[in-house]
Formats: sequence, C-alpha cells, structure tokens
Amino acid sequence: MLACVIHGQGDLRVDELTAPSPGPGEVLVAVSHGGICGSDLHYWRHGGVGDFRLREPMVLGHEVVGVASSGPLAGAAVAVHPATPCGVCPECAHGRRQVCRDTRYLGSAARTPHVQGGFAAEIAVPAGQVRPLPQGLPPRRAVLAEPLSVALHAVRRAGAVSGRRVLVTGAGPIGALVVAAAKAAGAAHVTVTDLLPAALGYARAAGADVVVRADDPADPGWPPETDTAAAVGVDVAVDVAVEASGTAAGLETCLRLVRRGGVVVQLGMLPPGQSPFPGNLLVSREIELRGAFRFDTEFDDALRLLAAEPAFDALVSAVVPVREAESAFALAADRSRSCKVLLSFGD
Repeated sequence: MLACVIHGQGDLRVDELTAPSPGPGEVLVAVSHGGICGSDLHYWRHGGVGDFRLREPMVLGHEVVGVASSGPLAGAAVAVHPATPCGVCPECAHGRRQVCRDTRYLGSAARTPHVQGGFAAEIAVPAGQVRPLPQGLPPRRAVLAEPLSVALHAVRRAGAVSGRRVLVTGAGPIGALVVAAAKAAGAAHVTVTDLLPAALGYARAAGADVVVRADDPADPGWPPETDTAAAVGVDVAVDVAVEASGTAAGLETCLRLVRRGGVVVQLGMLPPGQSPFPGNLLVSREIELRGAFRFDTEFDDALRLLAAEPAFDALVSAVVPVREAESAFALAADRSRSCKVLLSFGD
C-alpha cells in the first residue's frame, strides 16, 4: 500500500508499505482522505514540532476518514479519533485525557518509537477510536473533525463565551475553525488578525465579524500599545483572546487587547525553547493565561457540528492524490493559496 512517510527534515516520500493486519481490539480502516495539518508541515520543513523531534521514519497524518473494513462497523464511513490515552495516569483519572502523560497520538514523534500516522491506504486502530459519520456528512468535510475538535477545546478552555467579544490571532485552518467554534458557542463578536489577506478571507467565511491585517501599513495604530481594542474594529476591549498563530508576537497582541481580568488561551504551538512575552500585563491586569492542547470528547461534537453546517466546505482548498504528496504539502504550506489541503487515497 502507499503511505506518506517523513524520513527527516525536508525528506518526504510516498513509500510502499505492507498493509497492516488488525490486532486484538483493533479495526482496519481503508483511508479515503487525510487532512494536512500544521504539525505535518513542521515535521516536513523543520524535522519536528515544538520539542517533539524526528528520530526515525514516520507515517504522517492524524486527520483521517475512510471506510471500516473489519469489526462491527465494517462497510460504514468512519472518522478516526487520533488519540489513545493510557487511562490510568493522574491526568486521565481526573478527566484531562488530552494531556495524558502516556498517550499515543497518530503521526506523533512525542514518544520513541514514534506513533505511526494515518496517511496510508489502510490503518489498524483501536476500535474505540473509530466513529461512524453522521448521516449526510461527506468524507471531504468530515476530515475537518480533528482540527475542529482542537478549536472546540480551545474555546472551552476560555470558559463561557456566549455574548462575549473574542479575538483570534492567526487565521490558518485552526484559527478559522476557532472562529466557527466561538460562533457556535454563542460569541457575540469575533475579530481575527493575520498577515495574509487570503487567510483572512477564510476567517471571514468561517464567520468572523471583523478581519484585520496585522501589519497593515495604512494603520499606524496597529499593533496597539494600550488596553483598547479599537484598532481591531471594536470599541471595547475583548473578553477572550485565542492565540492561534504560534508566535510570540501573536501572544503579545492577545495580552495587550484582552480586557483587564480577561482570558487568553495559547493554542498555537510556540517555537522550541523560550518565547518572550509581556508578563507584567498578566500581573497588572490580572489576565488569565491558559494553554489548550489537542482535545478529548470534543471529537463527537465536531462531527455533529460538521454534519449540520455545509459552510465548512469553504475551508477545504484542494484534494490531491497521495502520489503527489510533496506538491500537496507545498500547497498547504502556502497560506496565500490554501486553507485546508487534503490527500486522497482512493483509486
């Protein structure tokens, strides 16, 4: 079978691998589509994600859908939840399985041996990770379940957002989905900042009320130096800010624009090592800074939301055959031309 394998920084290959056989408690899934995530791009371009570094060849991919070919769901269209928490560590015992200290996550170099991913024609996964697609949900849209789950978890980490003003820094696929998640949770107003007009267009399609070029040369007041959000199209400071760009500059923007006593959620994975940020603002304004990592039960909520809202289709930019994986990765890395790029594993 064909699989998309990263062998090292810049060394992406479409390899012929032996098809797996399901073990006890596993289900075989014939993958139809896989979404290229920012982490997949980081493994390709930099040889790692954050502090997770490649040490051996690894099948990429954790956003996959297909058809179950074994088990009770055989023949059904399914999505695959990419995480297998250990179930016994203190985090799992206290209901925070998304930060399980011994989890297995498809296509992740967080542990060695690495957990092989889902960008393959067939994969064998624990039966508990397989979800039937809701009626009427096409596989192409269903691929968004994993990144939408990440967005839903980030919004929930912010607390109640109903009726509140939200800022999102970064309008990549995750940032755009944070917009949709915030709107679904009842946010009254969502502002998005990014450097690229095309990315801001996707954020607008996801439901953003205001989009702002973060480096707009026509706006000498951006980025702002005060605790007012007038520069991003609202007349009062935002209640919640979600940092989805994975940059120190994005985090600084969130800290400066959120109201006193507000909440900032760091969702984007920052570069390895230390990242500077204006920590005194946390103190003087009593801002709450919270991290958001992956997700847990939000996966089922994401599938239901995707089934109910065809507008998510606008975030899928292209579907590329797996044999052309390198060109698909190049397209996904070019945010001026794409939002979410999918690999196709069909004939």
